[in-house]
Amino acid sequence: MNERRDKINYYLDIAEAVAGRATCLRKKYGTVIVNKDQIISTGYAGAPRGRVNCCDLGYCTKKKYLPETRHSGYDYCRAVHSEQNAMISASRDEMLNGCLYLVGYRTDSHIYEKGASPCLLCRKMIINAGINKVYVRIDKNNYKEIIVDEWVKRDELLNGQFEY
Repeated sequence: MNERRDKINYYLDIAEAVAGRATCLRKKYGTVIVNKDQIISTGYAGAPRGRVNCCDLGYCTKKKYLPETRHSGYDYCRAVHSEQNAMISASRDEMLNGCLYLVGYRTDSHIYEKGASPCLLCRKMIINAGINKVYVRIDKNNYKEIIVDEWVKRDELLNGQFEY
């Protein structure tokens, strides 16, 4: 008898499928927003609508103009983050008290992105969207759960901490 997949990994599996549409040459990220056991929206990382994607250009603009920069320099990146794309596709009423499921993996190896977590801008947007929890895939069967209210209480920017 097959074991039924737990609900969190089920939604993370869907986020991983969504990540397959991401247009970044280095990393694929996908997001699913769920509320009351209903998928509200999905999003993947990619250039804004109508702009050329890095996968179509054949190079990463951020790597081209800021080759030594990691975890910053987002103004040079063409992609809108998967979390952002999912949130702009839903209303706040739909997201209020919901959960966000995030999966990121490397394009060259399909290894899950170690330490994946929403960036500071996405965290601010998640807080304002009224989302309660974020689940981030660690490996095919494991994930970390983030209580969004902890981001509000901790407010790392007031302490000069610029976590990724």
